Amino acid sequence: MNYKTKGTCSREINFEVENNILKSVEFVGGCAGNTKGVAQLVEGMEIHDVIKRLEGIPCGTKGTSCPDQLAHALKTYLDQE
Repeated sequence: MNYKTKGTCSREINFEVENNILKSVEFVGGCAGNTKGVAQLVEGMEIHDVIKRLEGIPCGTKGTSCPDQLAHALKTYLDQE
């Protein structure tokens, strides 16, 4: 799935889910080291657990962050299922 982010340096998040397990995550744009690190940490996790851990994490005063946007992307995915 492709998710266009809002309020972050990354522009979009591409991810694959299989049986509610996050199989792959790729952030387009953003802080490369941080986004690659987040992707590596959450791949293989159950998507509800990812949402619970990442939702609401801010980046400075933006009110959102790349991890928070991943949680939003996964919630959007669940809503479409």
